[in-house]
Formats: sequence, structure tokens, C-alpha cells
Amino acid sequence: MNQIIKIENRVVFIKREDLLHQYISGNKFRKLKYNLEEAKRSNHQVLLTFGGAFSNHILAVAAAGKDWGFKTIGIIRGDELKNDYLKNPTLRKAEEFGMEFVFVTRAAYRTKNNHEFIEQLKRDFGNFYIIPEGGTNDLAIKGCEEILTTQDDDFDYICCAVGTGGTIAGLINCSKPCQKVLGFPALKGEFLPEDIRKFANKDNWELITEYHFGGYAKVTTQLIDFINEFYMDYKIPLDPIYTGKMMFGIFDLLKNNYFPENAKILIIHTGGLQGIEGMNLVLQNKNLTQIKYNAH
Repeated sequence: MNQIIKIENRVVFIKREDLLHQYISGNKFRKLKYNLEEAKRSNHQVLLTFGGAFSNHILAVAAAGKDWGFKTIGIIRGDELKNDYLKNPTLRKAEEFGMEFVFVTRAAYRTKNNHEFIEQLKRDFGNFYIIPEGGTNDLAIKGCEEILTTQDDDFDYICCAVGTGGTIAGLINCSKPCQKVLGFPALKGEFLPEDIRKFANKDNWELITEYHFGGYAKVTTQLIDFINEFYMDYKIPLDPIYTGKMMFGIFDLLKNNYFPENAKILIIHTGGLQGIEGMNLVLQNKNLTQIKYNAH
């Protein structure tokens, strides 16, 4: 569903991918679709994946496993969480969906793609279908290529938040050559363009790198205030890790006349709203303003 809103006297459209599923939300729904089909086709009973304590991907895989009848295993970054993880709303809900956790040190987590690390997991858990951190692989790109439809052909700009680069790669592949795809990275790092080019088949894209607010999962009072004002004005929730930063950037670009006057702009809302509860715990502990959002 494309929802129309007005920003800086400009009409823009938001594709509400966040409404696809409560827990397998937005781009996670797209990334998992064909991976789940392949896991079923190849007769796997177990899904194994990786993520941090507040990962949208971890929760989505747990929910998908419950819905599709898979056992799920999450390799979680940070062994200090082992004894306290039930205080974490993301991990608590993932466990309710049946996910089993393995908490590893940050140093060990950095080796998660090494052959030795994977072989040890196989010895521990047997045969499993592995889904990479963030969910990005060839099948995930295939799913993300279905975000745009023929009804979106007349947009000049497609805007999306960027994490691992899989979603924007899928958008690039299904965009028209005359369209410009703008990505708003949620983290700092020079590696993203290279990662995107591994999957993208066009050059009609650009990364807008000024709106990461200090890096992945970093926020400021300015960002939280913006998210709350946006929700109050438009009744559309944004998460503080991805879509909030993207939307802040789009507002700023519109204010500074980045887009041509008659350009048609489509913004992809990639979900991730489950992360609000965890961020609010962090903000509460720092006595800072929390994100206002009614999940029901």
C-alpha cells in the first residue's frame, strides 16, 4: 500500500512494507520468503542465523520458524547477555517463538563466517539451513526484487534505508533505468557500495551517507524528537535504527531542494518497529525522551 503524505509542501508516497506482518516485517518478509521455500524444498528442519541483541532479523527468523514449522537457532553477539537475555524484549519474544540461543563473545562472533566456526556449529547442531546475518543472500535479493510493482513505474526516486545492502540491491534490480534509487545507510563504513555491487545489476543508485547519526544503533535527541513529531503528524511509526534516519534525511533533502520540483518520490518503509521497545529501554536508562508508539 502506498500512502500519500505532504512534506515541505511536496507530495510524497510511502510504501508501507511495515504492514506486511507484525513480526516478519517489511524487508525481512521479503528476504526470508525464498529462503524459507528453499529450506523446505531441501528438507531442512532447522534454521540457523546470526544477530545482535535487538536484531529485527533474529525476531523475524524466530517468527518465521514458528509459522513454517522449523526449529530455529540464533547465534547472538555478546556472551554477557547469557544470564540476562529475558530482560531484552527482542530475545524474549524470539524465545517465545521457540528460538534457541547461543551467546558468543564479540571476538568469536567476528569469525562467524569462517569454516572452522561453521563446522563447530554443525557438530553441535547437526544439519541446518544457514541464513546470514541480516538475511542478505541471492534468495533474499530475489524477494526484495518484488517490493516494486508496475504501479511504481512512474516514480522518479525510490528511497530506502540501508543496513547490509540487500534491500537496496533488490530495489535497484527491479527499478527502471530512468529511476534513481537513493539509499540512506544506518551505519558508518566504506564497505557498503562494494557489498551492494555484488548483487545489484544497474548503476542508477546513490548512497546518502550524512544521516547515520553516529553509526549503527546510535541515536540523538534530535532524531528521537523527529520520530515523535513524524508519528504525531502522520500517524506512521518509524524505528530509530533505519527508517527514522532515512526519513530525517529525506526531510532535510526536501528542505534543501535536492529533488527537482516535479519529481515523484517513493519512500520504502522497511519495518523494524519491534526495535522501538528495546531502544526505549536504553533511552529510559539514560533519562532521555522515549519514542511514542502504540503497537496495538
